[in-house]
Amino acid sequence: MLRNLVPQTEFDTYDDFRENFRIIVPENFNFGYDVVDGIAECEPDRPALVWVDESGGEASFTFAEMKRRTDQAAALFAEMGIRRGDAVMLILRRHYEYWFCLVALHKLGAIGIPATHLLTAKDIVYRCNAADVKMIVTVNEDRVTDAVDAATFEAGTLEHRVVVGGEREGWTSFDAEMGVERAFTRPTGDQATRNDDTMLLYFTSGTTGMPKMVRQDFTYPLGHILTALWQGCEDGGLHLTVSDTGWAKASWGKIYGQWIVGSAVFVYEFERFVPQDLLRVLQDYPVTTFCAPPTIFRFLIKEDLSAWDLSGLHHVVTAGEPLNPEVFNRFLEGTGLRIMEGYGQTETVVIVATWPWMEPRPGSMGLPSAGWEVDLMNEEGRSCEVGEGGQIVIRVPGERPTGMFGDYHADTELNERVWKDGVYHTGDMAWRDEDGYYWFVGRSDDVIKSSGYRIGPFEVESALMEHPAVLECAVTGEPDPDRGAIVKATVVLAAGYQPSDALVTELQEHVKRVTAPYKYPRKIEFVSELPKTISGKIRRVEIRGDA
Repeated sequence: MLRNLVPQTEFDTYDDFRENFRIIVPENFNFGYDVVDGIAECEPDRPALVWVDESGGEASFTFAEMKRRTDQAAALFAEMGIRRGDAVMLILRRHYEYWFCLVALHKLGAIGIPATHLLTAKDIVYRCNAADVKMIVTVNEDRVTDAVDAATFEAGTLEHRVVVGGEREGWTSFDAEMGVERAFTRPTGDQATRNDDTMLLYFTSGTTGMPKMVRQDFTYPLGHILTALWQGCEDGGLHLTVSDTGWAKASWGKIYGQWIVGSAVFVYEFERFVPQDLLRVLQDYPVTTFCAPPTIFRFLIKEDLSAWDLSGLHHVVTAGEPLNPEVFNRFLEGTGLRIMEGYGQTETVVIVATWPWMEPRPGSMGLPSAGWEVDLMNEEGRSCEVGEGGQIVIRVPGERPTGMFGDYHADTELNERVWKDGVYHTGDMAWRDEDGYYWFVGRSDDVIKSSGYRIGPFEVESALMEHPAVLECAVTGEPDPDRGAIVKATVVLAAGYQPSDALVTELQEHVKRVTAPYKYPRKIEFVSELPKTISGKIRRVEIRGDA
């Protein structure tokens, strides 16, 4: 499959990759037919999905089974009136039915809207009305179904509620209906998909304001070939990305690029994250490549990694937030594996990464992806010099790179704000070293201006994370009449440590030794937990008090 879409798949150097990597975009590409059904026809017994839950439940599916199940789901949805362009929200956690439903929607040309089970009734009403949602498919959990029921009367376009995992009065039972044989034929004519049709709408969690609707078209899965290459996914391998299906990270690591390059997807479903349980899964199952956010790695390095056999792992990556160098070093010591960082947004695929044929620089995102014109722009609108901080931008002089979002759905003002003269402004700040490696600074709103200095929170956070007392931290600016702002650190302490004035001083002196003295936190607050978005990102805006 990969050879049909990428002429050259192996590279000796980064320069080789930048010069020779390209993606062939077929006319009217549809992931459901061209990848899932295509593999099912050529290699029906090839593993597609391996699913395990925390209680020991297991299930696995070949591509032949995946084709059959997705056809059944597509036929069911079509019978319920779902057509090309209709929006369907999927609230399915990590249940394997998510893959049946999502691919079925692709086959129908409907718009998939992945969503988290943490949504309230108010959240659901907002999403339904903003995207004209016609159907919701959700897990059979009272908190979730009650929220959907409560939203029904205010969600004007919602016609169908489908429940997975049992039955519920007034709802269509997905399990029961999937047991009914239905014929399915690929839609034709005005119901056939085109490359520029909307395939997914992602509501970004955001750290400020209402969620944005990120629109991705039917070529989007092809862009994730880059993501799978960064992840080191192997033909015949098994890839695990730790993510709920409600987030774009699931598209990054749980379906598109992995299947295209020939790797099966491993799904570990759990209610509560327990580091030892995840290590046991990595030890007991033939997982070859692994991706998790830095938060997961911060907990893993607190364990005795030498007690686990992780020899089956070949490649490990992280994204979502910057990785503290201390975490990189501790994981390398415990496993012999280097954590390779990457960067991208819901609006993109991976656009900067530490690629498999590169040496990682702990704390650096790496170098730009082939086919993407990434740059740093300062406040005057010019490209930044070496060492100069600026906003990460993507220059699009012509056709959009494969995998880049089309626009923010129904938000002209926001589109005009982030797109200027063929340049997309990400809102993320970074700097480049002399070799072109990108180093994350923070969101543009998070950069602290103190006594004439511009201080990125990540560097201070990384320094704090090197101290054994710090489990998690967030650095923000606090208004100050003399300095404009001072650096404030909000800290969650590791087990065995208690807040004290002496510890405050110790942490301040530690930061002064590790990084430039002017960056040390003049104020430190100890808390039991950090405020986070429902996707797990730290809400610095709430810590600052301007939420």
